[in-house]
Amino acid sequence: MKQLDPTSAAARDLASGRYRIRPMTVAELDSIGIAWMRDAGWNPGLHDAVTFHAADPEGFLVGLLDGEPIACLSAVAYGDSFGFFGCYIVRADHRGGGYGMALHEAGRARLAGRLQGGDGVLENVAIYEQIGRIFAYRNARFEGTAAAAPLSLRLAPLQASDWLELLALDAACFPAPREAFLRAFLTQPEATALVHRTDGLLDGFGLVRRCGTGWKAGPLFARSPEAASALYDGLTASIPAGDNFYLDIPEPNEAARALVARHGLREVFATARMYAGEPPALRLDWVYGVTTFELG
Repeated sequence: MKQLDPTSAAARDLASGRYRIRPMTVAELDSIGIAWMRDAGWNPGLHDAVTFHAADPEGFLVGLLDGEPIACLSAVAYGDSFGFFGCYIVRADHRGGGYGMALHEAGRARLAGRLQGGDGVLENVAIYEQIGRIFAYRNARFEGTAAAAPLSLRLAPLQASDWLELLALDAACFPAPREAFLRAFLTQPEATALVHRTDGLLDGFGLVRRCGTGWKAGPLFARSPEAASALYDGLTASIPAGDNFYLDIPEPNEAARALVARHGLREVFATARMYAGEPPALRLDWVYGVTTFELG
């Protein structure tokens, strides 16, 4: 596995104390991590700093050179069994010196003993393989335009009474419990969270949230294509007609591919889902919208 070059500038600066790595506060996550993601064109949500931080307050790392932030990374721990990497950016004027690798090693150490996952750009798959990640499947981002649609009577806004069933469905679609994150993420401002019930059973839920440009839908988890389609209609109808929105789907889900094709969405971006270990057994056929590329 590729490791930090001991002769690199980062290794020297770590040894001297010039380069320090520590967790970010919520305010720093907003002003550094989220701001850099916005500048890079990643289009984060307007409330991502607060909701992301709730997943793991110690899981968002910043690399500081002489006190100045030059790199950031999320290494979010979901309990003792799973962790996810994201939000990985090194300032352009400090790339090539090993600072990003040093930060990544700090993240890997933080998640030691857990299955580690992450989404990366397709052109860097070979690089990720050098640090022990294995390609699992492709995620694709699709763009569409909101339009009015007839809504199912089986849809309803998320209520407090839905949480036990919602968490049970999430457990089939995500590798570890993440209640603290979901409670923050699904109740954020400028967002709509819906559930779908069939014969009284909660068989789907989803969220659409406001971003710097347009909206992002996700998670969108459903036990059937019919529930997924109803949730898609409800979420997209909840945003202003004509606004752009984005939906990220795992390509192994054939019904999700059919959903975006039926609605004429166009692919605009893709990532490689990779794991440092055996990919978890998940109901990808129930995942019609990935929660986020940054946190899984």
